[in-house]
Amino acid sequence: MMTTTTAPESQPFQAEVAELLHLMVHSVYSETDIFLRELISNASDACDKLRYEAIAAPELITDGAPPAIRIVPNKAANTLAVVDSGIGMDRQELIDNLGTIARSGTKSFLSRLTEAKDGANLIGQFGVGFYAAFMVAERIVVTSRRAGSDEVWTWSSSGGSGFEIAPASEEDAARITRGTEIVLHLKENAQKYLETYEIERIVRAYSDNIQFPIELVPEEGEPRQINSASALWQRPKSELTPDDYKGAYQSIAGAFDEPAMTLHYRAEGRQSYAVLLFAPSTKPFDLFDQARKGKVKLYVRRVFIADDADLLPAYLRFIRGVIDSEDLPLNISREMLQNNPQLAQIRKAVTSRVVTELENLGDREPEAFAKIWDSFGPVIKEGIWEDFERREKLLGLSRFTTTSGEKRSLKQYVENLKSNQTEIYYLTGDSIERLKSNPKLESATARGIEVLLLTDPVDAFWTSAPLDFGGKPLKSLSQGDIDFGLIPLLDDKADDKKEESTTDEAATIAVIKDTLGERVSDVRASQRLTSSASCLVAGGDGRDRQLERLLAMQNQGSVTKPILEINLRHPLVAAIAGAKDAAADLSFLLLEQAQILDGELPEDPAAFASRLNQLVLRGVKL
Repeated sequence: MMTTTTAPESQPFQAEVAELLHLMVHSVYSETDIFLRELISNASDACDKLRYEAIAAPELITDGAPPAIRIVPNKAANTLAVVDSGIGMDRQELIDNLGTIARSGTKSFLSRLTEAKDGANLIGQFGVGFYAAFMVAERIVVTSRRAGSDEVWTWSSSGGSGFEIAPASEEDAARITRGTEIVLHLKENAQKYLETYEIERIVRAYSDNIQFPIELVPEEGEPRQINSASALWQRPKSELTPDDYKGAYQSIAGAFDEPAMTLHYRAEGRQSYAVLLFAPSTKPFDLFDQARKGKVKLYVRRVFIADDADLLPAYLRFIRGVIDSEDLPLNISREMLQNNPQLAQIRKAVTSRVVTELENLGDREPEAFAKIWDSFGPVIKEGIWEDFERREKLLGLSRFTTTSGEKRSLKQYVENLKSNQTEIYYLTGDSIERLKSNPKLESATARGIEVLLLTDPVDAFWTSAPLDFGGKPLKSLSQGDIDFGLIPLLDDKADDKKEESTTDEAATIAVIKDTLGERVSDVRASQRLTSSASCLVAGGDGRDRQLERLLAMQNQGSVTKPILEINLRHPLVAAIAGAKDAAADLSFLLLEQAQILDGELPEDPAAFASRLNQLVLRGVKL
């Protein structure tokens, strides 16, 4: 039996939690409704965990009562309680869950908040769980009994630097037979959350599809359930409205935006399962977490099993929703999930269905698809590298900025191939503006050849695979040999049609090679350039230069020596063979200006500046 003879023990918050709580205590945000959604979501998780653990240990639910959630406003005491009959927490779990940051989302939230000009929407975007309650509460008391335990513990804090934890009183221990009670002592400006109509409004908006009954216990009148508590994914599509789906998405995903795509169907046959999936219209905060974990929840006959079962590949980790199987065993462990053949079949089938649905959306509703692509295009393109089976499909649904426009598909590209063009050309780099001014585009531009301009870091990786679309291989303009000789020019007077250069090619290349030495792997005449003097390219068998740079930045490889291509018709190149004193400086200038145009610094910036100054002064003296 719990007593009050043991003095409360004070403990400090983890540094990040203290920082977050200071933010919440002094919050002036208007998005304070989020606190109730977060507390209800946590209570639902606790009920899910109890139901899951009770499969193997039925004695955890000794009273036979199904898990539920209660909301209890008390105007006289100025408190709002959220009570669940879920799994509950023991002393150490209270300390771990409420005193430290257990998930990276809170750290991401703090990081983004410092960068944001307007942080008003970030709390709604991130939720930040239990701590959001300090937006409306000046003090919070949590009393919890873990299912199957005789001990009841009380955690309390006023949102300062720490918290107190102590055994619960006899009265509290008698009241909490299983689960957790969270009592918020509300701030003066938060008393609206004691009104029953306000509580009902928030629950309908954000928590209507929670799978457990949410019971409102008013000070006057009978307790009543205020959510539908139905497995919406099990209901026929004909019974549901767009608002139903929107509410389900926001409840399941903990989001505030509207879904850009909804996929709801039931699979029958060798396996039976229901699928309700959504593509968000805005980026989740954890989209680029290194773990690349998905957020699709796995249920078995409406019993929650896991939210990290890898039901979709990592490149579809932005998809939110539920897959509910009728065939998997209820007692399947998280370890068994990794190698379960039935789950592997579901994963394969659902992945193909999602990719097909994205394809159809791109054709049927390009504006809706554009929202998805703008937010998740870089993530989807990871699949071009990782998913060989669906590579052609993923290339087909990808959209690109090209020299001909934005949101261009490869189907559109192939339909507009020039006469005698047999390849799809692309260029990778750091920014669209820099790529558009890259000299490697010159010969392609003179012929009206469309070029994909790829600036996402992932582009350097997937383009390193041997790729083709519609039988047309993809070819980098910064790698290997390029010959546009069979493709006609747009204008017969273009640069390429000027009279042949009189520059001694062999002698000029010999001078440049001798000067640059080991700094380049080769020097050769360029078929890419029409007006610029030089550019740098990678060898045909090596990695593209952008990929090499990215890997080198992560200490995962070294940058190989590039090939320097020169435009023999350019006056600067033509001057090298006859310039005795300036030949070396001009040769270095060709290399260094090519590096700058590629977004690199010259190897020795001071020497480059000195050399350039000397050449300018020579010209002035002339």
